[in-house]
Amino acid sequence: MALVVMCGQPCSGKSAAAACLAAALRTSSTDLIVRIIDESSLHLGRNDSYKDMVVEKNLRGVLRSEVDRSVSRDSIIIVDSLNNIKGYRYELWCLARASGVRYCVLFCDTEVDHCREWNDNRQEKGEPAYGSNIFEDLVRRFENPDRRNRWDSPLFELFPSRVESAPVIAEAVSYLTKKVDSKTRDVKVLQPTIATQTVRTTEANSLYEMDKATQEVVNAIVEAQSCGLGLAMNKISIGPNLPNINLQRSVGLPELRSLRRTFIKLAGQYSLSGPPPPTDADSAKRMFVDYLNREVGA
Repeated sequence: MALVVMCGQPCSGKSAAAACLAAALRTSSTDLIVRIIDESSLHLGRNDSYKDMVVEKNLRGVLRSEVDRSVSRDSIIIVDSLNNIKGYRYELWCLARASGVRYCVLFCDTEVDHCREWNDNRQEKGEPAYGSNIFEDLVRRFENPDRRNRWDSPLFELFPSRVESAPVIAEAVSYLTKKVDSKTRDVKVLQPTIATQTVRTTEANSLYEMDKATQEVVNAIVEAQSCGLGLAMNKISIGPNLPNINLQRSVGLPELRSLRRTFIKLAGQYSLSGPPPPTDADSAKRMFVDYLNREVGA
């Protein structure tokens, strides 16, 4: 249904805002499935997760994988993490587009001095907090969201240290839950494309069967031509209840391989917007033979 990306400096109030948003969403409809994904839900510590660039990169990979598994048209996923790198927010936006759901960014725009004070208070109370060096490094590398970027839009800005957040939370809830029809203009549901759409498992199995079946057809043609049976106007049979291959000329193995690759590519692209490829070998062979007869046949 939607992917919400929290964004802000360390200790800027993101977790409190995420919890407030989740509660408001659940209040708006008891049927909504709302889940918050953060470091703690994956049993990852703050300091251990940001102590160096390699570990931080692994953290983003774990979070991204969990979002990829969780995002769907039946739930609202809130990613409660720093999400401080614009390239990473773009990756999350691509996951939302591939799933065909709504997307937005909630930016907790808190002054660094307030963030530092809140972090120090947590340390004094023995609560989870960032080490001083890690905190300063994260502050320095933070990349502010820009509503002009599609991966940062729509952008809802919160000011936890200065302004009441309720109106902005209510606005975000309205955006995430508003019914969309042909006349809706203020809510955008991302649409998957060939470049981002996740290939279905059944389709992957179908493409495997098609790869195997088309290779058998190529092998049959090569064998027939090597025996002198693939001359002009001759018909090459590949099995009972299957159409014959009608060749007007000899076709070399490099050309057959090229035709086979093109056919599989076209079948895969078509399946993203239409039905999946055939799951049985005979249907795949029949389609490939029809394609060959159009390209190099009689």
